[in-house]
Amino acid sequence: MRDYLLTLCITAAVTYLLTGPVRKFAIAAGAMPEIRARDVHREPTPRLGGIAMFFGLCAGLLVADHLDRLNSVFALSNEPRALLSGAALIWLIGVLDDKFEIDALIKLGGQMIAAGVMVMQGLTILWLPIPGVGMVGLTQWQGTLLTVALVVLTINAVNFVDGLDGLAAGMVCIASAAFFLYAYRLWFGYGIEAAAPATLFAAVLMGMCLGFLPHNMHPARIFMGDSGSMLIGLVLAASAISITGQVDLDTLKIFEGSTRQATHAALPVFIPLLLPLTIIAIPMADLVLAIVRRTWNGQSPFAADRGHLHHRLLEIGHSHSRAVWIMYFWSALIAFGTLTYSVHSASMWIMLPIVALSAVGLVLLLLPRFQPRAPRWAESFVPPRYRRRKVAPQAAEEALAAAGAGTGPEGAAAAQAGEAGERPRVPAGVNGATAIGARSHLPERRKAGTPS
Repeated sequence: MRDYLLTLCITAAVTYLLTGPVRKFAIAAGAMPEIRARDVHREPTPRLGGIAMFFGLCAGLLVADHLDRLNSVFALSNEPRALLSGAALIWLIGVLDDKFEIDALIKLGGQMIAAGVMVMQGLTILWLPIPGVGMVGLTQWQGTLLTVALVVLTINAVNFVDGLDGLAAGMVCIASAAFFLYAYRLWFGYGIEAAAPATLFAAVLMGMCLGFLPHNMHPARIFMGDSGSMLIGLVLAASAISITGQVDLDTLKIFEGSTRQATHAALPVFIPLLLPLTIIAIPMADLVLAIVRRTWNGQSPFAADRGHLHHRLLEIGHSHSRAVWIMYFWSALIAFGTLTYSVHSASMWIMLPIVALSAVGLVLLLLPRFQPRAPRWAESFVPPRYRRRKVAPQAAEEALAAAGAGTGPEGAAAAQAGEAGERPRVPAGVNGATAIGARSHLPERRKAGTPS
């Protein structure tokens, strides 16, 4: 465990220390796109954070290669080199996209090529464990297609969820932590040496995310961009593929009487079929919903919009930070809940905490709906946030003037707020000076016969 922790810390330190210089480089290179309609941030923010993450990945693998307990992974397996080859290719495509905005179809082709490079070097799914049956071998074409599909889906799922400060890095860090514990248990608990590469990949991935998060938390000073989101998605997929395609049920016969008994008793062996999906369940659900939504509206599946899950959390009233933490909560609940069930599958009591935490998660999701307002007679006894604040006629007139003298949806909303006795909202992009200026010209316009 100490060697894995050392690798994790070195990866995190290199990523953290390089992110500052990379930010300055991104600003100098002009990798600061204009604010788009779907963006949540209000100021241009540099991208290319994936450069620091990629060098963190290289540093982590380099350190692991020189550690006595981990260098056997490089000596007995070609998977680290396969991962590094695919990561370098996908990272280069991401860097070009962050600077020049590559077409979505070109990026999709690059993702498939990166997955194919890893398959050619041995990082592929060779067989699948089927409950009640045992190991089912796959042909070369079946394994290649399944591997490429898993890599592409994971990359795009992580890329789609990268919409709020710290969201993608935090969710992938939670997923890799759960995967690390699972792979470490197979490696040192069951003595399955084929799980060693996946354990190393998960530790390095945690270091990449932890090193980048301090710079990316709200308000973010730098974004990872596609160079970072596609990179961590590929590493996460490589961890899942390594353990799914290489772990053999026959190695568990020393613990159980036969393959069938091992199949039923050793549930952790079947978690590779579920854990790679559960740890990215929320990003994958967001990906599927986005494709269905855009196709239903007659748009391209690659067209950007503001219909993602994190956008919806903001729309129902959650703050930026709260929306991120809610996504963290659900990711941790799904990933670690699946991991815990794989360890204590014989006990159904484990389902009670999971159900209770799910109820807590639902309450957190609906929290903006649960904002009580005190009755009029009790307003003097409660905090100001629970009072029904009245608005003065002059304040209502200012809001209407700032919204365009009552015209348009903003003016209608302000008028409704004034009638309801609440403080009207000033539209986004209209500051106090603009509202006052608009009010100061209101009488002149009325005298001139201009409708207000």
